[in-house]
Amino acid sequence: MNGAEALVKALKLEGVDVIFGISGGAALPIYHALGDPENGITHMLVRHEQAAAHMAEGFAKATGRVGVCLATSGPGATNLVTGIADAILDSVPMVAITGQVPTTAIGSDAFQESDIVGVTMPIVKHSFQARNANDIPRLVREAFYIASTGRPGPVLIDVPRDVAQAPVDKFVSPKEVKIRGYNPNTKPDLSELEQAVELIRHAEKPVLYVGGGVVSTEAHKELLALAEKTDIPVTTTLMGRGAIDDGHPLSMNMPGMHGTAYANWAIRDADLLIAVGVRFDDRVTGNLKKFARNAKVIHVEIDPAEVHKNRVAEVSIIADAKDALRELAELCPEKKHDGWRRQIAQWREEQPLFYDKNGELKPQQVIEELSELTDGQALMATDVGQHQMWAAQFYHFRRPRQLLTSGGLGTMGFGLPAALGAKVAFPQQEVWLITGDGSFQMNLQELATSRVYNLPIKIALMNNHSLGMVRQWQTLFYDQRYSGIELPDVPDYVKLADAYGCLGLRVTKPEDVRPALEQARATNDRTVLIEFIHDADEHVYPMIPSGQSVEDMRLQPRKRA
Repeated sequence: MNGAEALVKALKLEGVDVIFGISGGAALPIYHALGDPENGITHMLVRHEQAAAHMAEGFAKATGRVGVCLATSGPGATNLVTGIADAILDSVPMVAITGQVPTTAIGSDAFQESDIVGVTMPIVKHSFQARNANDIPRLVREAFYIASTGRPGPVLIDVPRDVAQAPVDKFVSPKEVKIRGYNPNTKPDLSELEQAVELIRHAEKPVLYVGGGVVSTEAHKELLALAEKTDIPVTTTLMGRGAIDDGHPLSMNMPGMHGTAYANWAIRDADLLIAVGVRFDDRVTGNLKKFARNAKVIHVEIDPAEVHKNRVAEVSIIADAKDALRELAELCPEKKHDGWRRQIAQWREEQPLFYDKNGELKPQQVIEELSELTDGQALMATDVGQHQMWAAQFYHFRRPRQLLTSGGLGTMGFGLPAALGAKVAFPQQEVWLITGDGSFQMNLQELATSRVYNLPIKIALMNNHSLGMVRQWQTLFYDQRYSGIELPDVPDYVKLADAYGCLGLRVTKPEDVRPALEQARATNDRTVLIEFIHDADEHVYPMIPSGQSVEDMRLQPRKRA
């Protein structure tokens, strides 16, 4: 056995059954080992390394398992960087493996050499560079442990070619992993829990502000138990969508820049904010000095670095969200907040999510009808921009791990590969991609991956012939000077779909939306791409301008005559 074969065996011991990547010279020993049909690992050849990272992310977000991507040295490795950065900000468990030039050539500016360990140091939980083939099983074990424990995130394993080819004296994979300085705490402290219970007991206007930490720990049942016992309304961040069924009476949908008015007003007037698995992101808080300024804060968070970073908490519980919510649900007394709930219901009635149904095709209608047709059960990937916000607003999510989106980094081009990664994980589930004409073109080459590996997803492409969110900002805040946002009618998406062996459809009228969606749902032998052409002046509302507060929230204009 050589180092590359030890790497593949160690990956198999971690339960890896699929890897997304592209080969190259420095990674050839690894690919030679992967080519052994008896190793039980499928390698999916993508068309760009960035897409390999996003596929690994989509796989991980949909399953909770560690996603794995693989690239060669130099440009192959650096093409993974955007996906790695995306994974660290969204706390996605991922292991990125890169080939490297031989150890004797490192530092000599050899062909296709890049210091990928140095390049990625700020955007990984940890990096390993194998210098001895005998160490590889241990490094893999430690990498998966670090990626999947505590606050999840990406880990890099860089494997020089000569180490991959070197003989392994004895394959030894440790049963237990002990890493000096790394011992994430998951159990909540009893005294902190008791302090939190006292605040919850006396609160009259509490709000549960829930993020991706509840989704990643699959703490949705514990969240629901606490919310129902204490009668506390719940708002879920973009990364937390699905943590509570959108149809539940306690659900307030999303807060923040494009959150519901009633969720934002509830946070504004709350006297207690129970923040679980969130990092007080600026897209939620806006002006921090004015965010929930009447509220005391309980912050439940696995990562100590996030506590008190943006908002000082009266009570901080450094623990796994699932454990903390379970304990809180057991310790908290039952309570009703009838007056508070009536106030929120009144706000919801006064300012619901809506759009102007003026006879034109609207992207909100597409997502609303898709939600109805699928009963909110489909896996939903998005790219980044207006369509992303409309998807979060108008698709009624029923459970966690349904929404696969790029939240922290806001990566255009994320959606298509992420959707394919989810389809690999769940081939029998219905997977939709909601995308825009700007984002889609950044990784559209992965339609080939969809075709080659028979991954029939459904794509709803919102085409306003512009970078829509940037255009919205230029309309509202930059004197309507439209600079660098126009996307001419190129390519022809129907012909593009056909060229990749997919079914392409185009919809321009609102009455044709549902038939097109139904046709896509009935087509399961290939990917379906539906281009929905809509007005570039359609904006996402509500909207709190960047750095401002809920007092500056712009609401959806009322229906025109």
